Amino acid sequence: MNITITFRHMEGTDAAKRFAQEKVSKLQKFLRQAMNAQVTLSVEGLEHVAEVAIQSGSAHFHASERSQDMYASIDMVLDKLERQIRSQKGANMAQKRGGESAGEFAQAVERNGSGKAK
Repeated sequence: MNITITFRHMEGTDAAKRFAQEKVSKLQKFLRQAMNAQVTLSVEGLEHVAEVAIQSGSAHFHASERSQDMYASIDMVLDKLERQIRSQKGANMAQKRGGESAGEFAQAVERNGSGKAK
């Protein structure tokens, strides 16, 4: 696990760096392979912006969030990333178990003209 934290237009504090690193490292438990994360914390006007890009094997995730508080921005961006990871993991599991994708289901419904796909 490799986490890189960059500060833009602000002075980086150890507390913010430690907070971001602890939060991002918790996402590793949802991923099968080791992750590389790039965290960018910046200030634009009065807003604090947190951007995170994660690579784990062939999977790539990216999210950005802005608010009046840097810690809140970090929390919100990590919630977004966790949802993205869970969503992709659920889609992969359904595909592995032989479930049809949403597109295949919609096509089957259109072909049959009823509410049930067969």
